[in-house]
Amino acid sequence: MADDWIIRLARASELPRLADIERLAGARFDTIPELADVPEVLMPPGALVEALARDQVWVAAARADDAPVGFAYADLLDHAVQLEELDVLPDWGRRGIGRRLIETVIANARARGRAAVTLTTFRDVPWNAPFYARLGFRIVEPDALTPGLIALLEYEARRGLPARLRLVMRYAIAP
Repeated sequence: MADDWIIRLARASELPRLADIERLAGARFDTIPELADVPEVLMPPGALVEALARDQVWVAAARADDAPVGFAYADLLDHAVQLEELDVLPDWGRRGIGRRLIETVIANARARGRAAVTLTTFRDVPWNAPFYARLGFRIVEPDALTPGLIALLEYEARRGLPARLRLVMRYAIAP
């Protein structure tokens, strides 16, 4: 039920909680056989601190105690807003939290005059590429990747995310 949570900017004091949410949400990937050998890849230390200073981290917070139950972290990349991370606690899933966090990122990108929101994700995980496609994101073909997105995919591969399982998606923001 949407009434039991709100979306707001994250606070610096909540950063340890966001790291916990990332780890707990990431445990769902352990159920995907083709990802069994993929190492746990967590956000680089300090990434959220910098994004927080730019108002690029939002949380879904429980109304009961204002504790974060999910978050989105975005950054700027190649004239677009790059959705770097989206995580929701499993117990809070299937309530529209992820969708609302993405809508917040899109609204922020629009307000900043950006033409698109991009992201990298797993191709065949149901709560990844198919979820984003339902929200209006479209696959970016390899020959249309920007230099920043190419570098990001290479960085992910160096961190252990197999390129064959990954793809880039883009949500175009109408002018």
